[in-house]
Amino acid sequence: MPLDKMLSANRVQNQVKSTSKKRILETMASLIASSIPSFDADELFQLFINRERLGSTGIGEGIAIPHCRCADAQKPLCAVITLESPIDFEAADDQPVDIIFAMLVPEDADNAHLENLAALAEALQKSDYTQTLRAADSNHSLFEAAVAPFAIEQATRSHA
Repeated sequence: MPLDKMLSANRVQNQVKSTSKKRILETMASLIASSIPSFDADELFQLFINRERLGSTGIGEGIAIPHCRCADAQKPLCAVITLESPIDFEAADDQPVDIIFAMLVPEDADNAHLENLAALAEALQKSDYTQTLRAADSNHSLFEAAVAPFAIEQATRSHA
């Protein structure tokens, strides 16, 4: 499932102030729970923390992709936050993080979510994409920047 189908404008926050990995995971859990009433922010936070205990989801270059399986998720979904100031996320390259994409998948999801993670990670490897995300000056422009490459890719496929 492409990112433009998993991300909605109400799960995007630009230039968030945060001081720690724990706080940003709380913020991410609250953002997701506020957009989907059946989700509990405390449960989501615990799921993110449990996943981080297995190893940091900081992939490098200032980017993290916290992800987990969630019983309340009916389909894969994402949220994205950029930070006003980068924070330590125990990333693979020891660089602080300022772009965080969270991904939730249903508990019974097959390995399709790994393809979603791989596609997102691949997009985030492109410096023009991350520069556009970092340059966003509002929640709306961050949402548009986040989904644009995926919407274009989808449109190209449907016309082929």
